[in-house]
Amino acid sequence: MDPECSRLLPALCAVLADPRQPVADDTCLEKLLDWFKTITEAGSSLLVLRENPCLVELLFHVLLKPQDLSPRVLSFSLRLAGMFAAQEDCFQYLQGDSSLFVASAAGQLLVHLLDLAMRAPPRGHPGPQVCDGPACAQKIVCHLEASLRSAAAPQLTQALNVLTTTFGHCHGLWTPGLWARLSPLVVHLLEKDPVPASHALVDLLLSVARSPVLSSESGPWETLALTLSRLSPIQAGPLALGILKLQDCPQTLRTQASGVLLQPLACVLKAAAQGPGRPGLPDGAAGDSVTVDTLFSSKSACVGLLCCALAHLELLQLLPQCPSPWPQEALLEAVVTVLRFCNGSAVPASDLGGHLCAILVGCVRVQRAALDFLGTLSQRAGPRELVTQVSAVLLEYLSGPDSSPMVLKKAFQASLRWLLSSPKTPGCCDLDPHAQQFLRELLPVLQKRLCSPCWEVRDSGLEFLTQMARHWGGQAGFRQVLLASEVPRLTRQLLRDPESYVRASAVTATGQLSSWGLHAAPTGPEHPGLQQKSLLSELLHVLSTDSEGFPRRAVMQVFTEWLRDGHADVAEDPEQFVARVLQAASRDLDWEVRAQGLELALVFLEQLLGQPGVRCPYAVALPKAAPPGTLAQALQALCRLQLFEFAFRALFDCDRPVAQKSCDLLLFLKAKAASYGTPQEERGSPDVSSVEATLQKWQAGEHGHPLGDLEPAAVMAVLRSMDLEGLQDTLAESSDHVERSPQSLLQDMLATVGVLGENEADCY
Repeated sequence: MDPECSRLLPALCAVLADPRQPVADDTCLEKLLDWFKTITEAGSSLLVLRENPCLVELLFHVLLKPQDLSPRVLSFSLRLAGMFAAQEDCFQYLQGDSSLFVASAAGQLLVHLLDLAMRAPPRGHPGPQVCDGPACAQKIVCHLEASLRSAAAPQLTQALNVLTTTFGHCHGLWTPGLWARLSPLVVHLLEKDPVPASHALVDLLLSVARSPVLSSESGPWETLALTLSRLSPIQAGPLALGILKLQDCPQTLRTQASGVLLQPLACVLKAAAQGPGRPGLPDGAAGDSVTVDTLFSSKSACVGLLCCALAHLELLQLLPQCPSPWPQEALLEAVVTVLRFCNGSAVPASDLGGHLCAILVGCVRVQRAALDFLGTLSQRAGPRELVTQVSAVLLEYLSGPDSSPMVLKKAFQASLRWLLSSPKTPGCCDLDPHAQQFLRELLPVLQKRLCSPCWEVRDSGLEFLTQMARHWGGQAGFRQVLLASEVPRLTRQLLRDPESYVRASAVTATGQLSSWGLHAAPTGPEHPGLQQKSLLSELLHVLSTDSEGFPRRAVMQVFTEWLRDGHADVAEDPEQFVARVLQAASRDLDWEVRAQGLELALVFLEQLLGQPGVRCPYAVALPKAAPPGTLAQALQALCRLQLFEFAFRALFDCDRPVAQKSCDLLLFLKAKAASYGTPQEERGSPDVSSVEATLQKWQAGEHGHPLGDLEPAAVMAVLRSMDLEGLQDTLAESSDHVERSPQSLLQDMLATVGVLGENEADCY
């Protein structure tokens, strides 16, 4: 390793191990891995570890405190450990560490060795058997056999993981022989109570069932059926879901797996004393006693089983392999019952029901899982009385004083999905009468939640309102109900909320309401000066003064939508609107705001050239489409807006997305100029030397020089002289395209967190 890189490496490892430090992007981490791969392939990896103990310290830190690290750093560290551990001398060097990532890397190495050894069959053998394979293959299999007989859980788990990778990765003719040899040992594990390493065992059996060379045999299916009957209800859930995902699964096994997933909800209905209930669920009275025992044994077991069952059924409904017929009515009734047990509104008529209610009341985990599943069930029809029960329980949760912020968010999401799935009146796109009634009862609850002292609740309410307005803003029923409420006024007041996330959601919501003419003017003695202030002015104030980036980004997105859709306030004077927005956006310190400003400019340019975006059919004011303007007129307007000062500066922005967006805008303009044809200049080509000199200074980092006033002819001359296509290709390259050295990469990653001085970074 280069001495300078060795000098920088300890500081970089310290940054990666520190959860308080902002981490470089995924591209930098990927390139760092590529560099280490080059080092390990070129020389001794063991020497690298010995000379750079900071690497080992980083790996041990990941082992001890993985929860403190960001996912990208954790992934990077695990892959780096596997890269070193895949080499024998490094593996031995790291053997004081029993962490899972080292074991995983060693297991994958064993799989590759076994596969390579068995690929070339001996002469005269059409399908090689492990028993007559090379000595190294026999040694690996003997090691796996010993591990499967071991009483040590880590050794057993590692063996099962190796076999899972083997049957998932290797599909040679030798794999049936390997399974025939090892399957008795796997089946023997099912005789133990409890079944050891159940998660790893489930993964192995599903891997075997998916193998194209093993799934045609009956043995794997029989083993799966036996395993379903031997695992506990919680352990059997993932296996049952995996079985139902298999394409060629026998029907008897599918029925058994469906019963495993449906049994907990059947027990809930039985505990609620609802009689045999609706068809489709297993008979709770004669149901699985193990499931009943699990539900009523302890709170943790009951909650774990119900959450797993609800989550698995939610995933199952979305699959093409979903059981048919699907017990929609029974599941709706069961989920509503679970939710009422959780909020205490159920009236159980049996001791079992009372016990279950005592376990579940106030349980946020079950409430969240049940609301998620209830939202998914909206994709299928249900009888009117059950849909009415769904609406009622959702209103109970949305108005309940004890609902947690996350439960309220889930309830809002489920309510939206049920409203979206409501049947439409023939010949009308409006909500049906039952959905309108639900909405009338829902808006007062939303009004209350917008005044909640909890910012997460206010934020969830605004997100729900935005989605409703987006879908039904042009429908008479929704408009009538909304305008009769205080929701639009409260939404506008939240533009001044103390929490930035809420302000951003309020910006989006008011922007959506305004697009449909549903916004309210600010009133009230607490804001005496705002009565006459337009929403446009208020959002411009947010863009110019808000201290957080989220609301400013939201304003830019709203303004871009307004311009694209022909909003009434914008249509009065689009050029003045764009000028005011770009004046603020071009100076913003947030790169997303600057990038969105360039997107808004591109939309404006398209409209100037007679290519407006798709307008909303229910826009408040739809200005008449102007005839396509000439390129000269468009350039004159862009010069008046001083757009090119913004766009040319953005070409050299330190944030690549901004530079890419600017390049796209200028390339679009350059292409349009080519399609219009280049007019003959009466007085020759303009002198653009001063402009080009200024651009060179900007590219060199000297940003204090203004570009000055530009004429259209000068703009086009500069665009023709610039290699925008080449710049676009350069910007699309990796983040270290300026200098591709490891030292440069390390310096850049350290400079981004302030460890190095600004002059030591040379990539950006």
